[in-house]
Amino acid sequence: MPFPLTHLVYFSPELILIIGFVVLMIVDVIRPLRRGAGIVALVILGAAAIAAISAWPGTSQTIFATYAHDPFALFFKVFFCLATMVAVLFSLFTFKTDAEYYLLLVGSALGMSLLSGAHDLILLFLAIEMVSIPSYILAGVYRGKRSSGEAALKYVLYGAVSTGVMLFGMSLLYGLTGSTDFEMIRNHFLQESTSPITLFLAMLFIMAGLGYKIAMVPFHFWCPDVYEGAPTPITAFFSVAPKAAGLAALLRLTVTLLPEGWEAGWDWPVMFTLASAATMTLGNLAAIRQQNLKRLLAYSSIAHAGYILMGFAAACFLGFQAVLFYLVVYLFMNFGAFFAVDIVARKEGSETLRDFRGLGYRAPFTAVVFAIFLFSLVGLPPLAGFIGKFYLFAALIQQHMIPLAIIGILNSGVSLWYYVKIVREMFLRDPLKSEPIPEGVGTKLLLLFLVVPIVVMGVYWSPIIAIAGEAFKLVAP
Repeated sequence: MPFPLTHLVYFSPELILIIGFVVLMIVDVIRPLRRGAGIVALVILGAAAIAAISAWPGTSQTIFATYAHDPFALFFKVFFCLATMVAVLFSLFTFKTDAEYYLLLVGSALGMSLLSGAHDLILLFLAIEMVSIPSYILAGVYRGKRSSGEAALKYVLYGAVSTGVMLFGMSLLYGLTGSTDFEMIRNHFLQESTSPITLFLAMLFIMAGLGYKIAMVPFHFWCPDVYEGAPTPITAFFSVAPKAAGLAALLRLTVTLLPEGWEAGWDWPVMFTLASAATMTLGNLAAIRQQNLKRLLAYSSIAHAGYILMGFAAACFLGFQAVLFYLVVYLFMNFGAFFAVDIVARKEGSETLRDFRGLGYRAPFTAVVFAIFLFSLVGLPPLAGFIGKFYLFAALIQQHMIPLAIIGILNSGVSLWYYVKIVREMFLRDPLKSEPIPEGVGTKLLLLFLVVPIVVMGVYWSPIIAIAGEAFKLVAP
C-alpha cells in the first residue's frame, strides 16, 4: 500500500525533530558549537511545537493502523517540546556541555512524540526505547562523577528488567488476539470471549513497564537514586517529560483496550485505585525524612504520580481531562522547584536542607518564587496546583470514590509538612553564611517564566482545561 505524500503533514513535528537532529549533529562535527548547540536545539524544538499547534484541531485518523494523528497526540507533542525547551534553557544556565547533550534531549523528544501517537504495540515498544536509551546516557552525563555513573547504571538495569516484563505482557496480548493493533485488539475483546486471567496478567505486565516510566509503586525504586545522581536539569527533565510520556501511553492504551468500554472499566479502576493510594502514600511518607532536596523532590514526584493516577482510577471523562490539565501545571511547578534547588546547589556545592537556611536573606527573589512552587505542589489556593488537584478530586467524587479522595486529601496534608519545612528553613532560620547568592537577570527571567503560569492558571484556568478536554474527547472510543 503506497504512502500518500499528503500524510507527511501529519508527521511534520517528527520530521522537524529528525532533520534538526541530523543537521545539529553534522554542524557540530564540522564546527563544535558548545553552548550554541543549545540555541539550535531550542529553535528545532520550537519549530516542532509550532508545527504541532498549526495542525490543531486536525483530523483524527490512524495511519497504517499504527500511528494516530489526533488532538490527543498533538497535545502531548506540544507538551514534550515545551518540557524539552525548558530543560535546554535550564542547562544553559547551569553547566557547560557539548552538543551531544542537546542531541540526546532532541532525540528523547522525538521518541516521546512518537509515543504520544503510538497505536500499535510494536511502535509503542520502539518509542519507549527511543525515550529510554537517551535517558540512560543523560543520567550519566557527568563522566567523572561516581554518583552520576551509579545513577545511569541503576537506570539501565531497572529499565532493562521492566522492558523485558512489558514485552512478555505484549506477547501474551498478541497471543490472545493475534494482533498488535490497538483497535483490532479491542474489537477482539468485544466480539470474542477471552481468558480473564491471561488478559489480567498481560495488562499487568504491560503496566509494569509503563509504571516504571512514571515511577509508580512498586516500580519506583530507581527514582530517588537516579534523581540524586543525575545533573539537576536532567533530573527535572526526568521528573516531567518521560513521566508524562509514560502516562500518555498508559492513557491511550487504557482507553482503547478496556474490554467493556472506557466508561465501565472492567475492574481497572480497582487496580488504579490501589496503585494510586500506594504510590502517593509511600512517596509522601518517604519524603518526610529526606534531607537532600533532590531526593525529597524525587519522592515528591512519586507522590504526584499517585495523584495523577486518581484520574485513571475515576475512569471517566472528567478524570482523564484532569490528568492532562495536571500535567501542564506539574511541568511548570516541578521544573521551577528543581531550578531553585540548582541555584543554591551551584553556590553551596550540595542540595541539603541546611544549605537553604536564610535563603530569604541571601537570595530573596529565588526564595519567594521557590515558596510559590512548593505551595502549588501542596495544592494550596489560589495557585494552579490547587486547581489541578480540585479537578482530580472532583472526578473521584463524581464516581463516588470517596475513600480514595480521602486518602488523597490526607496525603496532601502530609506533603504540607515537608514542603513547609523547606519554607521555614528559608525564611525563619538564620543563614549559615552571610554572602548573597547571585541572582542574574537570566536566572530571574527563567524563574518568572515558570512561576507566572502557576499564578495565572490558579485564577484563570478555563482555556487550558478546555484544551485538555478537547484533546481527550477525540481519543476516547
